[in-house]
Amino acid sequence: MTAGSETTVEPADTGPPAPSGRHPWRTFRRWRHRRPFGAGLAVALGGVEILFTQQASISVILTAGADSLVGYVLPVIMILSGVLIVLNPGQRLFYSIVAVLASLGTWVTSNLGGFFVGMLLGLVGSSLAFGWLPDQPRRRRLRARARPEKRA
Repeated sequence: MTAGSETTVEPADTGPPAPSGRHPWRTFRRWRHRRPFGAGLAVALGGVEILFTQQASISVILTAGADSLVGYVLPVIMILSGVLIVLNPGQRLFYSIVAVLASLGTWVTSNLGGFFVGMLLGLVGSSLAFGWLPDQPRRRRLRARARPEKRA
């Protein structure tokens, strides 16, 4: 070896290279956890289910909702409310109240609220959205440690 030459040993390749950017699934999961995703999804799925029961055959239809415009408008309002709950969590209280009223309205207009399933999904989802709170920093609980008092 000469004084000016250096030898370097490169580490062996132990696996695939680390990705240079974020994983799309991890990014979606982080976005989803910052908003009432499950609540909005439940409300929207309830509206979709009610729309599908509107297309039921005549022998299955319990009310005259399939002929009226309101039978189609209320489930569409539920779907829009569910999407807006997810996309705009700052206004979730307003959208959840609209979703509750639309869900209860489908009881009369849309085959008993999509045979109870769609109405219940809408009610549960809007209740979850109403009660959802954004992430808050964790609070450290100060535990009062009982100190033994010295008796004299």
